[in-house]
Amino acid sequence: MTEAAARTSDAGQESARGRPHWPVFVGLAGAIVVLDQLTKAWLASFLAPGQSVNVLGDVVRRVHAQNSGGLFGMLRGQSLPFALVSLVVVGLIVAYHARAGASRYLSITLGLLLGGALGNLIDRLLRGYVIDFVDAGIGDLRWYTFNVADSAISFAILLLLAASLWPSVARRAPVHA
Repeated sequence: MTEAAARTSDAGQESARGRPHWPVFVGLAGAIVVLDQLTKAWLASFLAPGQSVNVLGDVVRRVHAQNSGGLFGMLRGQSLPFALVSLVVVGLIVAYHARAGASRYLSITLGLLLGGALGNLIDRLLRGYVIDFVDAGIGDLRWYTFNVADSAISFAILLLLAASLWPSVARRAPVHA
């Protein structure tokens, strides 16, 4: 195949895949970042670090936790390395979205992932730690304390898992003229 034919073939595949839904991707990521930062500021306005308030008895509590580590609070005190990794992850999410084609499902999923990554990255860069505030569990059996950004990341991971198990959910719906 000649170089010109290869370029034409690549261009044809690109147009067949369609363009990503950038407004959905950027809009959802922005909404997650804003909601995440507003909820953290709201919490910090009335709870001191370490304080907690029961929301649904002992099952759900609002706490002011400062996580200087990563997922589940592992590797505490490593905020800068996590911030650097987060910057790389943000770049990879945007690059993957650019190549994902016209799947609204993937634009939503990657928008959630990007918003969550940016929300926690902002905390790491501005504060040196991430504010987590939702604590759920029964008695001493607790889930990790999390925030809006963590919820968006977790939901995005579930959506990516669903897409890997059932690829048809992430495919672009046919356009009927």
